[in-house]
Amino acid sequence: MNSMNRLAAMVSLAALFPLVIQAAETKGNVEVVHYWTSGGEAKSVEVLKKIIEKDGFTWQDSAVAGGGGSAAMTVLKTRAVSGNPPTAAQIKAPDIQEWGRLDLLASIDDVAKANNWDSLLPESVAQIMKYEGHYVAAPVNIHRINWLWLNPVVLKQAGISDVPTTLDELYAAGDKLKAAGFIAIAHGGQAWQDTTIFENLVLSVMGVDGFKKAFIDVDDSVFTGPKMIEVFNALRRIQSYLDPDGNGQDWNLETAKVINGKAGMQIMGDWAKSEWSAAGKFADTDYICVPFPGSQGAYSYTIDSLAMFKLASKNDTPGNIAARNDLAKVALEPSFQYVFNQNKGSIPVIKGLDMSRFDSCAQASAKDFAAAEKTGSLAPSMAFNMSTSQAVQGAVFDVVTHFMNDKSADAGKAGRQLLAAIKAAQ
Repeated sequence: MNSMNRLAAMVSLAALFPLVIQAAETKGNVEVVHYWTSGGEAKSVEVLKKIIEKDGFTWQDSAVAGGGGSAAMTVLKTRAVSGNPPTAAQIKAPDIQEWGRLDLLASIDDVAKANNWDSLLPESVAQIMKYEGHYVAAPVNIHRINWLWLNPVVLKQAGISDVPTTLDELYAAGDKLKAAGFIAIAHGGQAWQDTTIFENLVLSVMGVDGFKKAFIDVDDSVFTGPKMIEVFNALRRIQSYLDPDGNGQDWNLETAKVINGKAGMQIMGDWAKSEWSAAGKFADTDYICVPFPGSQGAYSYTIDSLAMFKLASKNDTPGNIAARNDLAKVALEPSFQYVFNQNKGSIPVIKGLDMSRFDSCAQASAKDFAAAEKTGSLAPSMAFNMSTSQAVQGAVFDVVTHFMNDKSADAGKAGRQLLAAIKAAQ
């Protein structure tokens, strides 16, 4: 099924969502569909809203919670096919290209040129934000996926003196935490969270080269080889340490269990730090962040971006276009990048910003990103569809979650099932 047909299949839902309303008393209206809805994320969005409103425009917030963004994408597709797109939407890399092919995105080249984006952005990031050579999206941050978050007080109570740096050390820490009566690894049993762990294990067991062969090249031999069996066996082992009451829980509720001392660890991207910050906690004192064991040197990442949509005729006014351009401009201003990413847990996307304003986790992340970019060790996240389409991402979700839910599933067959699912979705 092609992209337009997939959109058309949801047209019947269009009536569920309101039309954009132009506020007469302001210079223009900007509506953003996004899924930044947890405590720390919502605080970050509020920063952007206040700047836009200070510039004289009306901010219309269209936040959609849940599903790691899938629910927001369903809303966006419904809106777009009904002829009522928002001004902008939080979209990941391959999907920018898909929306561009549908001729639904607006060029913001004038904004990019006026603000020197080609010099501000890493080349790899700039290319992601373009369709056919034209800027159509503004990046707001870089998130690292392969993090392990730990509560040092809980670790000490469980008799753990050192943070785990290998999978064997992770298992040993998990055993001690369980024996001491703690949840070893806080985890919500949602498909995207399951796949986040799986992705980290691929990096740990196979390295960046194996990760790229699997999820960029789709090399058959990687999925049918012994290393993929090792990954699924490790996933089964880690499953024994996950929160037994986590089924269906949102990630931030599980983060709260680590913050509150009920759990010792969480495998999650750096947006988890936004919850620690919102709770008034501090890196190195209240929590520890380290690369996921075995993935040191690799940097699995996703980039949050705001793709700019062509406005429906009724909304295509000079004021609304000015509002859209202001949103794009603000997204890459240093003042916004500092505050947004400090709240969000991520790092700025602008090259060369002073990181002394950030905590040790963000400083380590920025340093590791720069190093990985030089060595070719950047791994665009599969779990957050930086290296794959949503269709392929969904196919991986299905296989991984089925494996997690079926305790009798064979690790020896799972890799072949994953390969078949990916190829069917391509």
